[in-house]
Amino acid sequence: MSKKGRSKGEKPEALIVALQAANEELRTKLTDIQIELHQEKSKVAKLEREKTQETKRIREVEQRKQTVQITELKAKLHEEKMKELQAVRENLIKQHEQEMTRMVKVRDSEIQRLKSALCALRDGSSDKVRTALTIEAREEARKQFDSERLKLLQEITELKSAKKQVDEALNNMIQADKIKAGDLRSEHQSHQEAISKIKWESERDIRRLMDEIKAKDRIIFSLEKELETQTGYVQKLQLQKEALDEQLFLVKEAECNMSSPKREIPGRAGDGSEHCSSPDLRRNQKRIAELNATIRKLEDRNTLLVDERNELLKRVREAEKQCKPLLEKNKCLTKRNDELMQSLQRMEDKLKAVTKENIEMREKMTSHPPLKKLKSLNDLDQANEEQETEFLKLQVIEQQNIIDELTRDREKLIRRRKHKRSSKPIKRHVVDTVFGYDDDSMDSETSSMASYRTDRTPATPDDDLDESLAAEESELRFRQLTKEYQALQRAYALLQEQTGGIIDAEREAKAQEQLQAEVQRYKAKIEDLEKTLAQKGQDSHWVEDKQLFIKRNQELLDKIEKLEAENHRLQQELQDARDQNELLEFRNLELEERERRSPPFNLQIHPFSDGVSALQIYCMKEGVKDVSIPDLIKQLDILGDNGNLRNEEQVAIIQASTVLSLAEKWIQQIEGAEAALHQKMMELESDMEQFCKIKGYLEEELDYRKQALDQAYMRIQELEATLYNALQQETVIKFGELLTEKQQEELRTAVEKLRRQMLRKSREYDCQILQERMELLQQAHQRIRDLEDKTDIQKRQIKDLEEKRPASVGRSSEPPEQSLPWHPLGTDQASFPPRWAAANTATHLLEVQRLPCFFPVLPHISTCVFFIYIYIYMCVCVCVNIHTYIYIFFCCCCSQIFWCVFQKRIVNDLAE
Repeated sequence: MSKKGRSKGEKPEALIVALQAANEELRTKLTDIQIELHQEKSKVAKLEREKTQETKRIREVEQRKQTVQITELKAKLHEEKMKELQAVRENLIKQHEQEMTRMVKVRDSEIQRLKSALCALRDGSSDKVRTALTIEAREEARKQFDSERLKLLQEITELKSAKKQVDEALNNMIQADKIKAGDLRSEHQSHQEAISKIKWESERDIRRLMDEIKAKDRIIFSLEKELETQTGYVQKLQLQKEALDEQLFLVKEAECNMSSPKREIPGRAGDGSEHCSSPDLRRNQKRIAELNATIRKLEDRNTLLVDERNELLKRVREAEKQCKPLLEKNKCLTKRNDELMQSLQRMEDKLKAVTKENIEMREKMTSHPPLKKLKSLNDLDQANEEQETEFLKLQVIEQQNIIDELTRDREKLIRRRKHKRSSKPIKRHVVDTVFGYDDDSMDSETSSMASYRTDRTPATPDDDLDESLAAEESELRFRQLTKEYQALQRAYALLQEQTGGIIDAEREAKAQEQLQAEVQRYKAKIEDLEKTLAQKGQDSHWVEDKQLFIKRNQELLDKIEKLEAENHRLQQELQDARDQNELLEFRNLELEERERRSPPFNLQIHPFSDGVSALQIYCMKEGVKDVSIPDLIKQLDILGDNGNLRNEEQVAIIQASTVLSLAEKWIQQIEGAEAALHQKMMELESDMEQFCKIKGYLEEELDYRKQALDQAYMRIQELEATLYNALQQETVIKFGELLTEKQQEELRTAVEKLRRQMLRKSREYDCQILQERMELLQQAHQRIRDLEDKTDIQKRQIKDLEEKRPASVGRSSEPPEQSLPWHPLGTDQASFPPRWAAANTATHLLEVQRLPCFFPVLPHISTCVFFIYIYIYMCVCVCVNIHTYIYIFFCCCCSQIFWCVFQKRIVNDLAE
């Protein structure tokens, strides 16, 4: 028997050992999973760094390509210009050679002519020679004049043809630029549509992914709860098993004592003891069988729990596998979005370069031809002069159109700035919280990735099934979110400061005045130019003024483009900061909702003694007192430096030491998060106390109104009791005779008249009260309108002062005390219940508004009392004589008059 009992007792011990071994295996697996998770996180961070480096490298390569293309284009332009110059030089050399040959021929002819003249002089008379010489000189002068005239006409025709060609080329270039600009705009719009579509799709996918992640987190959380309940049940079963083992051990000892030879008594006594102990033995055997059955059930339950735990782990891994393709898809979408943004930026740069080239070509075309025309038009006739003046007038009109466009652009800019200034949000200054400032500089891409990475429910980690690790990870995420929120607040504040510096009222007014002065000056110049053209027609000063004017216009255009680009960039940065802020606010609300739904818990922050780490205290709480964390870290460092170990062992030891150091840092961070959460809970408790106080004030007001109603009902009951007593006394006396039918009819008609009269009076009184209240409300509305008119007048005066004196904008911006809004609840919240004597009209309106349910009660009370009286009359009219009826009627009238006077007294007090 003892051997069998021992084998049965050793069986649960073996099961416990097996369970402990399985638990250790699971713990080792869990640590491996944690190490893998840490490695994956490091890989993800490494991939992100590689991605950023790759994007930078791609940008640098593109920049290099663009610089190479620009240099090539510049070289091509230089070569083309050099070719054109070479061709012009060759043409000029040819013309010079032709003229030289012509001049040599002319000189030879003149020499021959002079020789012949000399011969004639020698031979003939001098008069003939003179006449011949004069004729020849006249013919020669006429020929020279004709040649010069033909030459000038040829130059004029050549210049006209060149001008036509240049105008055609300019028109072609303008049309090509317009077509190219239209194509670029259409491409830009298509890119913008594609980007918006991709953003919408990515946001939709992100929302869907986040919903799926949240659903999976909820499933994991529920599975964790089930696992916790099952582990608790297993622990309970283990305790029951230990108790059963103790009972079995006691039963075995009892059996051993009973079967020992010391207690055997010879003879009849032994027979009697065996007979007495036989039911105990049977009972013990039954108990042992029951215990064996329970042990088998516990073993079966334990195997089921192990299977369920394995299934849960499988589900968690499947969920991770399902999440991986979605994350990869999101990364691909972000890459595509970045590529589209880069292509859009490239297209914008190309558009800017093309516009600059177009402007330069226009400047060249407008600056060169008029100078040539001036040189060549000195000796032309009146028709050419008129054409030139018309051309100059057209140019003046074009310049005036350019000025009008500039003024329109300036007005648009001013309107945009005013709109931005009116819609500018309040500056949110950076608040120094418990966590301190975040020193890491984060760009938009990394911050968006981080916010997406942290956008998950806090109390449901991915790979951890332990409750303590879940709490730690949720606190880590909360800390990271707070850091990101603070960084975004700082960036938003800086952006607000920059935009506030740009959109300054004084600076804007000065710029407006400068632009107006420049516009007036340019208009004066245009008028002067028109006058000079009308008077003279040929003056070279307007050309210089025109060139200066074109340069000034170009500088203003460049400045406007720079300001628009800077404004666009700041708007984009502001929009990004707002988006990040909205994401973090949404995340913060989600965390608050999660915290509100989660069961309450008490944070107990235990101070740690110097030299003792939090991990050491946790180990001591768990019962592991022999381990010293600092000594363990030192030993691991020594073993890591040991050269006798293998590489894998050294790596494992180094990883263990790093994990321990990271665990200590993590625990320190968790302690800081605990302190912050404790502070937040204290603030929430103070807010809750304030709400409780406000609730108490409201309950006092409600109790006061209930007391007023109860007093009114008590008064009605007292009047009914007095009537009942009076009727009882009249029935006891029983004097006089019964009323006749005629008297009863007269009494009924009198009662009906009285009832109608009382109803009419009550209605008139109700109408009077309503009229008085409407008058009070109209007076209040009139006062509010007057105050609003005063505030509008003051605002107009302030605007006029700002326009006249922009330097003193901030002095007169404060509204007077009369324009302060009147709050219906007043300032004193503790003034419950309301006082009947009001100090002024504002408090009077306050009292009237605080009694919305007391006024309708009074006429209803009076009508109720009246109908009670009529009912009593109808009940007792048969058994009461005329004297009794008159007495009762008199009492009713007195009570009704009393109620009317009381009601009017209350209203008069309120009106006063």
